[in-house]
Amino acid sequence: MEEELKCPVCGSLFREPIILPCSHNVCLPCARTIAVQTPESEQHLPPLLHSRGPAPPAAAPGAGPGAGPGAGPGAGAGSAACLDSESTAGGGGGDHADKLSLHSETDSGYGSYTPSLKSPNGVRVLPLVPAPPGAAAAPRGAGPASSSLTCPQCHRSASLDHRGLRGFQRNRLLEAIVQRYQQGRAAAAPAAKCQLCDRSPPEPAAVLCEQCEVLYCAACQLRCHPARGPFAKHRLAPPPAHPGAPGGGPDGGGGKGAGGGRKLPTCAEHDLENYSMYCVSCRSPVCYQCLEEGKHSKHDVKALGAMWKQHKAQLSQALNGVSDKAKEAKEFLVQLKNLLQQIQENGLDYEACLVAQCDALVDALTRQKAKLLTKVTKEREHKLKVVWDQINHCTLKLRQSTGLMEYCLEVIKENDPSGFLQISDALIKRVQVSQEQWVKGALEPKVSAEFDLTLDSEPLLQSIHQLDFIQMKLPPVPLLQLEKCCTRNNSVTLAWRMPPLSHNPVEGYILELDDGDGGQFREVYVGKETLCTIDGLHFNSTYNARVKAFNSSGIGPYSKTVILQTSDVAWFTFDPSSAHRDIVLSNDNQTATCNSYDDRVVLGTAAFSKGVHYWELHVDRYDNHPDPAFGIARINVVKDMMLGKDDKAWAMYVDNNRSWFMHCNSHTNRTEGGVSKGATVGVLLDLNKHNLTFYINGQQQGPPAFENIEGVFMPALSLNRNVQVTLHTGLEVPQSVKQPKLPNN
Repeated sequence: MEEELKCPVCGSLFREPIILPCSHNVCLPCARTIAVQTPESEQHLPPLLHSRGPAPPAAAPGAGPGAGPGAGPGAGAGSAACLDSESTAGGGGGDHADKLSLHSETDSGYGSYTPSLKSPNGVRVLPLVPAPPGAAAAPRGAGPASSSLTCPQCHRSASLDHRGLRGFQRNRLLEAIVQRYQQGRAAAAPAAKCQLCDRSPPEPAAVLCEQCEVLYCAACQLRCHPARGPFAKHRLAPPPAHPGAPGGGPDGGGGKGAGGGRKLPTCAEHDLENYSMYCVSCRSPVCYQCLEEGKHSKHDVKALGAMWKQHKAQLSQALNGVSDKAKEAKEFLVQLKNLLQQIQENGLDYEACLVAQCDALVDALTRQKAKLLTKVTKEREHKLKVVWDQINHCTLKLRQSTGLMEYCLEVIKENDPSGFLQISDALIKRVQVSQEQWVKGALEPKVSAEFDLTLDSEPLLQSIHQLDFIQMKLPPVPLLQLEKCCTRNNSVTLAWRMPPLSHNPVEGYILELDDGDGGQFREVYVGKETLCTIDGLHFNSTYNARVKAFNSSGIGPYSKTVILQTSDVAWFTFDPSSAHRDIVLSNDNQTATCNSYDDRVVLGTAAFSKGVHYWELHVDRYDNHPDPAFGIARINVVKDMMLGKDDKAWAMYVDNNRSWFMHCNSHTNRTEGGVSKGATVGVLLDLNKHNLTFYINGQQQGPPAFENIEGVFMPALSLNRNVQVTLHTGLEVPQSVKQPKLPNN
C-alpha cells in the first residue's frame, strides 16, 4: 500500500495532499513547485470559450504575490493566481460554474495541452512564454495573467482560478491514512539512530534528509548538514521510527491522530461552515452557504451522508470484483510457480534423457568401431600371410636354383669329356625345368600394400550435424466442441480442436461411432479436418462418438465420448439429383409432377434401415384416371417405368376405384378404394417388424402389403403428367387406423 501513499513528484509520503481535477493527488508544497505560467497561446482564448462571462480585467498596478481575496500559498511569484471574472467587480459569476474547465472540450476540469519540457524528477511542466511584443511590462511583484498546473501522472494541465492552489480540495482522507500508516510503521520499527555519530551507541536520529537519505542527530545535523549553501534546499523530515518528531506522530505538530478527535473538515470557500451536502454536478462536498450564495445553487445536490454510504457501497462492490481478480491472480501465480517447478523437473529429465541417448550413440559408435577395427586387422593379417608365403616360396626356389647353378659351374670346370657327357643331358633338363619355374608373375607380389577399405563416414557426420530435437510425443487428447456438435434428421455433425498450448504435431484424426444400439465403435472418418458430418444413420437412435489424433509417433488417447440423438421422425423431400429427367419438382422439392404420359420414378432424400417411419402424399391433381404408385425402393431402382415392376421396389398403385400391391411386376391384394383430387395416401414402413402398410384417406388398404423387408430403402413415387402430389414428412406414426376393407376375390 505504500506506493499508493507516495507523492508522484517528490516520491515521499503525501504531505497536505490536494486533489487535482483529473482525480490524481499531489503534495501541496510539490504543487507550488510545478505550477507554472500558461502559454500565451492559451491565455488568449477564442471568443467561444469566453462566452461564459466577461473577460477578466487587467491586474491592478502594484499587485503583489498575494493579490486577490483568498490568495493561498500557491499565489506566489512562482505560480501566481489567475484572477477570473468571479473575483472582480461586475463579473458574471453565475455563468462560470467551473473555471478550471476553460481548456477542456468536455468540461472535465483539465486541458489537453502537451508540455514541451520535462523536469529532472519526471514531471512535465509548461514553458514560460515571453510577453507579446509591445506589451507593457508587469509591475515588479505582480504575477502573470494566468497560471496552470500539470498533473505529474496523466500530464493533463488545469488552470488555477483566483484562489490559486487553495481552489483544489484537500484530500483529508488520504492525509489521515498516511498518518495512520506512519504511526503503524513507527510502532513496528525500532527507534532510528544517527548514521554519522561516532558515539557508542549512536544518538537517536532527529531528522532524515530526503535528498541525502541520511539520518542525523541534532549535533550531527548542525555539524554535517547545515541549513545553508547547497543544503538549504534539502527537505528534512522526521525519522521514520520517531513518533515524537515534528509531523511524525499524533502529538508532534503534524495534526491530530486518526482517532475520533479529528477536527471536522470545513468548506474551502467558507471557513466557518462544515460540509453538509454533496454536489452531484461538481462531484464535491459543499456547505450550506455554497448552496445559498455560491455557484452550486442551481446544481443537483444530495445529502452528504447518503452519498457517502452510496459511494462506499459502490467502492465495496468494485472491491469485490478486484478481490475476485486478485484471488484469480494469486491462483495464477501459484500455477506459474508450479509451472516453474515442472519446467525445472522436466528440464532435468530431458537433460538426463539427452545424456542417455548421446551415451547410447557413443556406445553404438564404439561397438561399430571395434567391428571395423576387426575387419582391418583381418585384412592386414591376410596380406601379411600371403606376403610371407610368397617370401618363403621364392626363397626356397632361389636356394634350389642357386645350388643347381653352382653345381653346373663345377661340372663345366671338369676336363673329363666322357664323364661330362654322361650327365650333361640330365643337367640341361634340370636347368630348363628350373628356368620354367620362374614363370611370368612369379616375381610379382600377390597382394598390394594398400588396403581396399574405405570408411564412408559422411552420412553419419551429416546425421550427427543434423541431430536435433523433434516432437516424439503422442498427440494430446482432442477437445470436442459441443457447441458445434449437432444432429439433423439421420445425420450427425461433430467438431473438435486440439487443446491450447499444444505443440505436438498432429497428422490427422480418427473419428469413431458406435452402431446406435450400444455396440462396438467403428471408424467413420480418418483425415486432417476437424469437422465431420456422418449421413445415413438410423432415426430415433442414440449414437456415441469419440475422436483421437495421430502422428508419426503413434495414436493418441481418445477424447471424451459425446452422445448424439438422431431425429425421432424423418424430414425429407423429393431428390432432384436422382429423379428421372421428366420429373418436375416445385415447392422446395416437396411437390412432384411429370412431363411425360409414361410413368416416371422419383425418390426421397432420406434412407431408412431401422425404425418405424410414416409419410403422406396429398393428391393435388388427378386427371384421366392415371395409376400413380406409392412405396419404397432401393437406390438403383429403374426410373422409366411404373414403381414395383422390377425387383428393386415395393409399391401400391391405385386408380380412382381400387388399389393393388406390386413387386417384381406381380399384382396382389386388390382392395376397394381409389384416389381422386384431394386424397391422401399414407405409407407406413416398419423395419422393426419388416413390413410395409398403405393408407388412403386414413383407411388401411388390406393387411401389411409386404413381409420380410430388410435392407436400406428410400421413399419412392411413380406418376405421369396427369397427376401432381405434395409430400408431407415429419409425421408421427398413426396410433389408430380404420379397419381395412376386405379384398375382392
